[in-house]
Amino acid sequence: MTMKPVTRPRDVVLVVDDSPEALSFLTDALEEAGVTVLVALDGRKALALLEQVTPDVILMDAIMPGLDGFETCRHLKRSSQVAHVPVIFMTGLTETEHILKGFAAGGVDYVTKPIVAETLIARMYAHLANARVAQSTRAALDVTGRTLLAANHRGEVLWCTPQTTRMLEAAFGTAGGDGVSTGVSLPEEARRWLADRQAGGHGRKPDSVVIATGADGRRLRLSPVGQTGPDEILLQLAEETGAGEDTRLKDKLSLTPREAEVLMWVANGKPNRDIAEILGLSPRTVDKHLEQIYAKLGVENRAAAAAMAVRALNDR
Repeated sequence: MTMKPVTRPRDVVLVVDDSPEALSFLTDALEEAGVTVLVALDGRKALALLEQVTPDVILMDAIMPGLDGFETCRHLKRSSQVAHVPVIFMTGLTETEHILKGFAAGGVDYVTKPIVAETLIARMYAHLANARVAQSTRAALDVTGRTLLAANHRGEVLWCTPQTTRMLEAAFGTAGGDGVSTGVSLPEEARRWLADRQAGGHGRKPDSVVIATGADGRRLRLSPVGQTGPDEILLQLAEETGAGEDTRLKDKLSLTPREAEVLMWVANGKPNRDIAEILGLSPRTVDKHLEQIYAKLGVENRAAAAAMAVRALNDR
């Protein structure tokens, strides 16, 4: 039996440039490399085209009349359909401020003119590979039901898993509400917290922030997981039951705030691995907190500690 060779779809590249000469040069070079090329002469035409098709990568001229490349990139990064598509800026501007402006707008690379086709194509394929790995990772997270989202330092949601979307919609309303869909902002307290973390400086920064408290006392807490891009922070969203339980445990049992949080989740039957994920800690750190809790409570195991916590919470 003869097996037919597996052929993969051609990569689709959108080139946005107001110069016909540049478009002709890039189109010829990209088509020779086996790429399908789409073109747009300005930012608004590019955004209109992106409503109909999602390319694999975008090559964007930074300086164009009307809507320039930087503003065009900011617009498209607010769309969940194309926010994941890597944008490579092309421009004759070489000052540091322009390069930083390109990255701040959401670009992944900055290529200066005159363009060397071989170099541009090589960098383009490198970013395509990285984007596909990121997309595969996000798809895997979606399947596992992880409550993760990514935001920039301004608090704008870049992407989130379906479970996270459901939790945010329940807290803030429909998909058009704050903090639910990509391109919108997280609540004000979350934006301030992200800005404080970005600013750095002296003093210990809070390692999490409560962004919503429901009528039943349930709270939504954001904790950082890691930096996944120049301006992309991966965050964990966790639901905490019984607002105030950790405070009562802290006061009644003379625990630190973090020890009280750990003990609260032990009393709720969570294993160490889940507690670590909820609180944004490592499992080893949870173990260390439990050792301190056992010593303070004078108990030898988690069952005894949980029983003491339940008694403390039921003792009004």
